[in-house]
Amino acid sequence: MKETSYNWPANMKAPVCEIKSTPLTAHGDTRTDNYYWLNEYFKKGPDSTKVVDYLVAENKYYDTMMSGTKTLQEKLYTEMKARIKEKDESVPSFKQGYFYYSRQVEGKDYFVYCRKKGTLDAAEEVLLDVNALAEGHNYFSARGFAVSMDNNLMAYGIDMLSRREYTIYIKNLQTGETYKDAITGTEGDPVWANDNQSIFYAAKNLVTLLSEKIKKHVLGTAAAADKIVYQEKDPSNYIGVSKTKSDKYILITSQATLSSEIKWIDASKPNDAFAVFQPRSKEVLYDVDHANDRFYIRTNLHAKNFKIVTCTEDKKDSTNWKDLLPHSDSILVQAFELFKNFIAVSERINGLTQIHIINVKDNTGYYLAFDEPAYTASIGANPDFNTDVLRFNYTSLTTPVSVYDYNMVNKEKKLMKQQEVLGGFKVADYTTERAFATAKDGTKIPLSIVYKKGFNKNGNAPLLLYAYGSYGISTDAAFSSVRLSLLNRGFAFAIAHIRGGEEMGRYWYEDGKTMKKKNTFNDFIDCAQWLLDNKYTSTKHLYINGGSAGGLLMGALVNMRPDLWNGVIAAVPFVDVVTTMSDPTIPLTTNEYDEWGNPANKESYDYMKSYSPYDNVEKKAYPNMLVTTGLHDSQVQYFEPAKWVAKLRAMKTDSNKLFLYTNMEAGHGGASGRFKPLKDKAREYAFFLALEGITE
Repeated sequence: MKETSYNWPANMKAPVCEIKSTPLTAHGDTRTDNYYWLNEYFKKGPDSTKVVDYLVAENKYYDTMMSGTKTLQEKLYTEMKARIKEKDESVPSFKQGYFYYSRQVEGKDYFVYCRKKGTLDAAEEVLLDVNALAEGHNYFSARGFAVSMDNNLMAYGIDMLSRREYTIYIKNLQTGETYKDAITGTEGDPVWANDNQSIFYAAKNLVTLLSEKIKKHVLGTAAAADKIVYQEKDPSNYIGVSKTKSDKYILITSQATLSSEIKWIDASKPNDAFAVFQPRSKEVLYDVDHANDRFYIRTNLHAKNFKIVTCTEDKKDSTNWKDLLPHSDSILVQAFELFKNFIAVSERINGLTQIHIINVKDNTGYYLAFDEPAYTASIGANPDFNTDVLRFNYTSLTTPVSVYDYNMVNKEKKLMKQQEVLGGFKVADYTTERAFATAKDGTKIPLSIVYKKGFNKNGNAPLLLYAYGSYGISTDAAFSSVRLSLLNRGFAFAIAHIRGGEEMGRYWYEDGKTMKKKNTFNDFIDCAQWLLDNKYTSTKHLYINGGSAGGLLMGALVNMRPDLWNGVIAAVPFVDVVTTMSDPTIPLTTNEYDEWGNPANKESYDYMKSYSPYDNVEKKAYPNMLVTTGLHDSQVQYFEPAKWVAKLRAMKTDSNKLFLYTNMEAGHGGASGRFKPLKDKAREYAFFLALEGITE
């Protein structure tokens, strides 16, 4: 590693975005948006071409300013790619007489989906070669692989635009023929009925991108004639369709942030009308599975952190639910997996994931033991009901992703596969820590930290701090071979487990949403201050990163404490909170009211406006920033980050770097495949390294 200073090209003028003032008035308050017109491409308006021209100009400015890092970016990409075992294979899982697995081919971005009948020594059947299908496409996603009960047909979804609009296809696995049936505008989530002829799926509104209908398709019929079996009336709910572990029932789930409702039919009677399992009720969430002639329900009914209850097939109403795993204020019940003799429960205790094994015969239980200070343990793919072997995944900031088979009877654990990291990686060369920062209200906020041995806590080392903190999504300590490129150059990496996630339970989430959202931002600042106080880094060497709702976090932080960060990357950031949440035609808006609030309510409007990054840009100094987006982003539309950067350019008083990079071919998740995303990561790391003066 060689530290110098990066010579930024001199006298380069950044693009200037045209100002077209648009007044936006609500509750007697008028906000003037000078860059509202940038949504013209999304609206397919007359200025669509001008919008694209502006985004292209920003890309050219970024490319020129970062041109001196091209060699570094190539080096980063090469070393990241070199750590990946290109010819690889997943651990097979057993379902209905077949072992299913995917394998990756050397030099290819995508995977080949395969199976073997009865034994792993049997001949391989290639079900789908995604590499072949993806040829000629800049973006490609295949998902939802569903095999019919007779094992002869497979339905799957394809998206080639990155807007989560999947077309479902059906393939005959005996003849290799792909049927003419093509069902467009779906979530890519086909579910077979037990007649091997009927497929249920979620159909999308292609304007709002909400799934509003569950439809049934019968093989050989026109998709346009597919019957609507359920239509959601509440635009704040997501809907989906699934099958129970027993394959006996098909379920339709309608869920908002705070409530859910499930409908069911017998999977052998696809023409039946769906019946309500338990009517939706305010602030009651539940999900259902079935086995052993009983239903198993995870619910927060009178149980903030969730519990597991059971009921018989003929008495589904909540008055008949019986506790199997009672509620605990200190234990969050996240999910469960059913087996003939056991239930494996994913729990969270004191911010760490746990796996709890319960014997369904006598209701006795025990926990699996894990010994690292910060880690992630999760239930893996377990399609086979008639087994006593649980498959689970384990990883930490220093331990590559590991797949284990665990015998729940004799408690023997077998490592089936560990991610192979090429290039001389050794776990012993790195150190992971867990710490707690104290928030301004006295709350203890967990931090997970990793660095290469030899890292000096003298305040002179660079550190990258990451967080998400929304939707109750927990950001757990997990391994990244890509991240080694930073650690090996002297960086430490830390995760702030801030409120808004669910690391410490449901209460943790509710303390970081709607009218308590600012706790999320303050927690992050307090975590950063702890790292500074304990000499992990200094403000000259502190870097932060977050994406989507984590990009909102980045936007709030640069407004609140611009002095703390030397460099910031905000990826696909949700930064124009009030305007977006006021427009129900923008994809996902109506689903988000319980997360952020509805600005039609004045109290919510005022609170959201008080932290919305775009609305709070001021004439002051801002840190160095790289903002990324995708032109086809379906979750945070490109115009939010574009408007934000335009406004920052016009108002900031510093000479720090400000870049906007738009992927003109991708959406929210960026590039697809194994290797293309590495170029994005190399670009981001090169930005931080250039700021740090690390040129090799």
